[in-house]
Amino acid sequence: MNALPTYSHVGITVPNVTEAIEWYRETFGYFLLAGPLEVHEDDSPLGKAAAGIYGAGFSRFQFAHMASADGAGFEIFEFDSPAYERRDESFEFWRSGINHFAVTAADVSAFAATVVAAGGKQRSEVVTTDAVKGFQIVYCEDPWGNVFEVCSHLYPYMWSL
Repeated sequence: MNALPTYSHVGITVPNVTEAIEWYRETFGYFLLAGPLEVHEDDSPLGKAAAGIYGAGFSRFQFAHMASADGAGFEIFEFDSPAYERRDESFEFWRSGINHFAVTAADVSAFAATVVAAGGKQRSEVVTTDAVKGFQIVYCEDPWGNVFEVCSHLYPYMWSL
């Protein structure tokens, strides 16, 4: 039997990769591993990989590799063509694809306040999912409309029966 895969990273799209690097560094404490790196629609290894994902016509983009303190990867992309378009205020959660990512912060209310103070948005009220265990969640978004959940405890503790 083959070894099972483990989680590696998630990628988001923003209009300015440099600004997003700073925002995630200051707000989430993520650290920069590499980038911004420039990728062109050409025969380079990254150019070929990107063509396999995005097809012909992506022209050029920049991206950066970041990581959280626990080693989870986070990629930030800025595309030239087609030009960046922010999702509607009410994001299309019913369409296929990732509709949010999640992080863990012991005090979800305090972290949501940090997000708002840094220019993000709190999308929901803080919800207590289990009062006995003190489990709480809140949904927020970064300044570019990428939605994320903040959980008070690690995922396996919150959702195992």
